[in-house]
Amino acid sequence: MDRGTVGSAQSGRLLVEVREEGSNAVVTPAGELDHHTADLLREPLDDCLAKGFKRLVIDCARLEFCDSTGLNVLLGARLKAEAAGGGVALVGMQPVVARVFEITGADAVFSVHDTLQAALADESG
Repeated sequence: MDRGTVGSAQSGRLLVEVREEGSNAVVTPAGELDHHTADLLREPLDDCLAKGFKRLVIDCARLEFCDSTGLNVLLGARLKAEAAGGGVALVGMQPVVARVFEITGADAVFSVHDTLQAALADESG
């Protein structure tokens, strides 16, 4: 399994790390995902897809907040990944973040896993 870091971006409120795990890009946002920080996640997700990764695993364990703009970034990445024959899996959402997905129904359109290992093992999402 290749655990090399592909890239990272940071602001005062959001850090995004990207690494390769086999054929998956694992993207780990940490902090607050909102209108002010959404591009810090959008750009690495787009870069991963442009590099040929069809499956993105978003490790949300350190994501403390997500508003509708952040949700739209993830939904947009899902559409692009699916158009390329892949998908997006979400991992380890904190209750405050999971609630946004539940309220909007977005949890029904993503492959959601409790652990990174489970997401990596499930090649369907």
